[in-house]
Amino acid sequence: MRATKPRTGSPDITRSYTALSRVVRESGLLARTRWFYLMLIGILLVALGGAIAGFILLGDSWFQLLIAGALGLIFTQFAFLAHEASHRQVLESGPANDRMGRAIAAGVVGISYSWWMTKHTRHHANPNKVGKDPDIDFDTISFVEADAAKQRGIMALITRKQGYLFFPLLTLEGLNLHYRSMGTLFARGPVKGRWIELGLIAARFAVYFGAIFWMLPLGMAFAFIGVQLAVFGVYMGASFAPNHKGMPIIPADAKLDFFSKQVLTSRNVSGGMWASALFGGLNYQVEHHLFPNMPRPHLAKAREIVREYARTLDVPYTETTIMQSYGIVIRYLNRVGLAARDPFDCPMVNQFRRV
Repeated sequence: MRATKPRTGSPDITRSYTALSRVVRESGLLARTRWFYLMLIGILLVALGGAIAGFILLGDSWFQLLIAGALGLIFTQFAFLAHEASHRQVLESGPANDRMGRAIAAGVVGISYSWWMTKHTRHHANPNKVGKDPDIDFDTISFVEADAAKQRGIMALITRKQGYLFFPLLTLEGLNLHYRSMGTLFARGPVKGRWIELGLIAARFAVYFGAIFWMLPLGMAFAFIGVQLAVFGVYMGASFAPNHKGMPIIPADAKLDFFSKQVLTSRNVSGGMWASALFGGLNYQVEHHLFPNMPRPHLAKAREIVREYARTLDVPYTETTIMQSYGIVIRYLNRVGLAARDPFDCPMVNQFRRV
């Protein structure tokens, strides 16, 4: 990726984005694709039904851990669908998308739709901007050097090697997502759909935990839950991490035009149809950020249009393979982590280490 300087809102870029939006709209790329989402929902329901049938048929067997892993994958795919509903990619009506997204997120995945919407809306408005994007706020992992430099003790040790520890730590991300969701729903202040979500999540966990502890011995039941949460956390984290981590960080006082801000901070993952199925369309992150309500099947065509516009405007457009993107993320996190000082280290050594 070329080194870039933050650019302020350029009239040419602003007009070009308006023209780009017109081309995309006139190409029909913002039209709903009910057939695709009906097919996707059908596939996911069949997969979930198959996992439930396998769980019942296997009974008291350690092969149940395979079912647990499968559920982790299936729940993540449902989370992708809830994410698309939150962006109005699925249905015509906003309220209908919200009802669908809330039912899937809370009732199937077990996380708060309201919490996700609040956090994710802020991210889309200011991706990778310090103080504005909650996705780069400190949460065990430091994404900016200022946060890394504040860490002490055991957290400093983790932070200095956080790139290598990133994927192991993701095994706890599933638990963290549930915890953050419940924290929002039980917090003071207004939360849209609070009681609906609490009811759906309570029913979901009652059925889920009830079936597991009824059917399996205690140790196997806990192992089942642990594997499912670990797979869910790794899959979720590994799907969202390539999108922005390691891309330019925008200072808090910088002002960029919409097109540059979204393209400069986003990274696509190559792989076409298979990558789109694996990542729920998140592999077309640039196009998703420019047109958040564009249905998943149209993102590939939009990519060709957006790349040409970016080339014309001399705005760097980044796309890598999945393995390259993970390498970038690990190196970036390790580089940021060097700012975490050991109180017994020599300051001069730390200074040269960061150079």
